[in-house]
Amino acid sequence: MAQAPIYKVIFHNNSKVYELYARAIYQSDMYGFIEIEEFVFGEQSQIVVNPGEEKLKNEFSGVTRSYIPMHSIVRIDEVEKEGTGKIVDSDGASNVRHFPSAPGRPITRTPDSE
Repeated sequence: MAQAPIYKVIFHNNSKVYELYARAIYQSDMYGFIEIEEFVFGEQSQIVVNPGEEKLKNEFSGVTRSYIPMHSIVRIDEVEKEGTGKIVDSDGASNVRHFPSAPGRPITRTPDSE
């Protein structure tokens, strides 16, 4: 029997970039959202504790499903095995940027504007 695939999801949240691993990702019934289920974290028997992954694990403890807005998603990869999840600050030195959105009303063309 084939093992269920593991997905690496990278997304923006509150000026931070999250990287986490999950076994199930779906397009949500709520328009514009991605559902992430079955989060995968490192082995519990590890002697060395990674503080970045512990922070991520604490934030998602007790969460069975998370809804992430599509415009926050940077990348989704199907990987062979899970890696280390992390949360990093999205500062100016990073090459990962939030997709810009136009504030206010959209620009419309009128017959006089041509």
